[in-house]
Amino acid sequence: MRGNFLWLLAIPLSLSGASIAVADQSEDEAAIRANADKYVEAYNRRDSKSMASMWSPEAVYMDPSTGEGVVGWEAIAKQLDYVFAGAEDAKLTVTVDSIDFLSPNVAIEKGIADITYSESEPEKFEYSAVHVKRDGQWLLDRVSETQVPAPPPTHYEQLKELEWMVGSWIDDNEGALIQTDCEWTKNKNFLTRSFAVMIGDRVDMSGMQIIGWDPAAKQIRSWVFDSDGTFAEGQWTRNGDTWSIKQVGTLPDGKKSTAVNIITKIDDNSCTWQSINRATDGEVQPNVEEVLIVRKPTVTDVVIDVDVEAEQAAAESAGPSSSAESGNSSE
Repeated sequence: MRGNFLWLLAIPLSLSGASIAVADQSEDEAAIRANADKYVEAYNRRDSKSMASMWSPEAVYMDPSTGEGVVGWEAIAKQLDYVFAGAEDAKLTVTVDSIDFLSPNVAIEKGIADITYSESEPEKFEYSAVHVKRDGQWLLDRVSETQVPAPPPTHYEQLKELEWMVGSWIDDNEGALIQTDCEWTKNKNFLTRSFAVMIGDRVDMSGMQIIGWDPAAKQIRSWVFDSDGTFAEGQWTRNGDTWSIKQVGTLPDGKKSTAVNIITKIDDNSCTWQSINRATDGEVQPNVEEVLIVRKPTVTDVVIDVDVEAEQAAAESAGPSSSAESGNSSE
């Protein structure tokens, strides 16, 4: 593991959350900070001997890749030389999360250490370091670290322009109610949109759309699967707040369908949808006229609307009475 000894920079560069009850604390902090600067300089110039000298003679480093301890100056220096041989361009930084003094001569530090490379992926480690004070000097005595897994890949940056779609939407048109529910998948690599067409209390049709980023084509793509057996694939292009989806599909009878579906965002709570340039096996089909789709009200929205309506009704009811009373009093 090239990232071994990332914790070597973990001698405090900044101290936060410390709980210290020992004499001369400020002097000890200043000494540890000075050691940190020296250690960073030594690491970046690949000076393993200077780095090893900042450990106590019997110090132990727990290698996370083997679970074994590297003990003593000489062994630690050799391990550093081994690490440097495979990472000549490595640069280290550290974020100290906490440091606690257990006694005037013992301190425990915890934090995050990062290593970056010019051509390789960065690495991150959580570390715990025990410092001891010997003959007036602070030295590393025992260090352990755990590599932090790299975050999973995500295409959120490419898809975030569609994040406004997340939620429940309804289109009540010509006796049919269409509800669409949109949500992110794990790691935000895809958006899923499930939809159902309701006629009365009966589900006439349902389906699922998956929207994702195609890193090869550098384009948003989608796949639709209807309950009647129809499936289709679309390619998305954007122009301002309008997205055009050029869709090619296969109908239940095997015929090929084509269309351009257009979604236009009006605001965060409404949009329009229409379908043009429709054809089945090359035969032109009627367009679907633009329809308005609105975000489904939440329970809170409904309660607020009811409260507002009740207040308005109460005000209207009280209005004439108040006026009459005012008139009577003036008489």
